[in-house]
Amino acid sequence: MRIARAVTLSEARAQTLQRWARGQKISVRLAERAQIVLLAAQGMMNKDIAVQVGTDRRTVARWRNRFVAEGLKGIEKDRPRGGRKPTQRQQLARRIIERTTQTTPANATHWSTRTLAQELGVSPSMVWRVWRAAGLKPHLTRSFKVSNDPYFVDKLVDVVGLYLNPPEHALVLCVDEKSQIQAVDRPQPGLPLKPGRCGTMTHDYKRHGTTTLFAALGMTEGHLIGTCMSRHRHQEWLKFLKLIEAQTPPGLDLHLIVDNYATHKHPAVKAWLQRHPRFHIHFTPTGCSWLNLVEGWFAGLTGKRLRRGVFRSLPQLVEAIQTDIDHHNQQPTAFLWTAQAQDIIAKVERAKHVRDKIPSA
Repeated sequence: MRIARAVTLSEARAQTLQRWARGQKISVRLAERAQIVLLAAQGMMNKDIAVQVGTDRRTVARWRNRFVAEGLKGIEKDRPRGGRKPTQRQQLARRIIERTTQTTPANATHWSTRTLAQELGVSPSMVWRVWRAAGLKPHLTRSFKVSNDPYFVDKLVDVVGLYLNPPEHALVLCVDEKSQIQAVDRPQPGLPLKPGRCGTMTHDYKRHGTTTLFAALGMTEGHLIGTCMSRHRHQEWLKFLKLIEAQTPPGLDLHLIVDNYATHKHPAVKAWLQRHPRFHIHFTPTGCSWLNLVEGWFAGLTGKRLRRGVFRSLPQLVEAIQTDIDHHNQQPTAFLWTAQAQDIIAKVERAKHVRDKIPSA
């Protein structure tokens, strides 16, 4: 009659095994092996351990013996398994990767496991294993924008210089407009958030008009000047410039960081700026909205207040936006820019180099 090998545990090993057996991020296999060893250390027979763990007696005996012979290393990792190597997948892997990265199907923008498997005469599971090994995910894309502004470097150095070394006796204001904000109403109330279920809202909606938010964010103090207007023309831009002038100390120069929207360069705007010399306009490079710090505040407003908001009228939407501005100004936070201009320029040059290597369609 064979007798199971006795298992004795030191305090340190027992603590490690208990952590494995109860860990939420431990693999199921390792947790099961740790539980087997712990039960074996209590003197239980293999057949009783198998019943309690939910496995067979041979599995219990295997991990008991490996632990006695090799310790924790014996159960922590699997040994190399037998069987022939996947020669067919190795032979087809290059073809699968080349077809995935260099071609597209006739009736789609990207390959799926089934369409590529049918094209190459292999199984979808083989395509999936090759994709997983190569880190390929044809169904996903990431957006990007590389500026083609001929004065990109000059504008970038100018704006980043204001961020890193703000001028004395002056305010640096990041200014932009968020247009086409819709007052969206839902025909039915959504279900609230509860354990095990996310909040819900109807897919259809009713529009009650749109508004445009003009905002100027102070970089050093984080204070926000904002207002909503019905339209987005140079007349509204001039009204906002006058609002900035009224709400800032008169003895300070104002350096405004804006984008290249045509409204900001209108002749009437240029004439007004000449009559108000304390205003200095700094344009961001074309296609570089990320360089304007107020865009981050716009993103927070959209995610926290607008996207899931329900507004039954346009005045209700405007009131909600103004309430958010007032709440922000109660505890404004200064913004700290750390990226150096030369680092950004080097990164953009690398992106252009990669982009230029891609053949045009």
